[in-house]
Amino acid sequence: MLDDAAIPAGAELDRLILAIAATGDRQAFAHLFKHFAPRLKAFLLKSGMPPGAAEEIAQETMLAVWRKASYFDPERAGASTWIFTICRNLRIDHLRRDRGVFVSDEAIPEEADESPDGEQLFMAAEREAEVRRALQGLSAEQAAVVRLSFFNDKAHSEIASELGLPLGTVKSRVRLALNRLRTLLDEQK
Repeated sequence: MLDDAAIPAGAELDRLILAIAATGDRQAFAHLFKHFAPRLKAFLLKSGMPPGAAEEIAQETMLAVWRKASYFDPERAGASTWIFTICRNLRIDHLRRDRGVFVSDEAIPEEADESPDGEQLFMAAEREAEVRRALQGLSAEQAAVVRLSFFNDKAHSEIASELGLPLGTVKSRVRLALNRLRTLLDEQK
């Protein structure tokens, strides 16, 4: 395992994510968190995010790494690229939510603790497991476009380019896959 002072190399970072995916290895996650959290926060601060938002998005990114570790494919991208892509996408989502919203300082209400409780986390993990089981019922082509679209946050045009398919084919596969997933999830209940 890693020495606390060691800076992990690319292959070691990939291995840590794969260990999280395979066994939910908390120690591997702790090493990843220690390595990436400060780097993510610095990246977000340099992009103009306020410190509080940068910290929040960095933590959301690492939570997404924990939840989505099974989708990591070291053949497609290294750990750093994959993690920073997740961070970039969360930053974009944050900016979209906050775009055009102006609230005066006087109108800011007290913040309520909206962090999920144990039951909500359990239910989310259960739903995710159901979706993963249902994904196995899709054809390889449909599963590939669903993963790229929903888990890698790629636009349909990017998927078409990456897979060398016409855009209409990608859209059709996504639509058919979502219908099939809906049916499979209904059958699981």
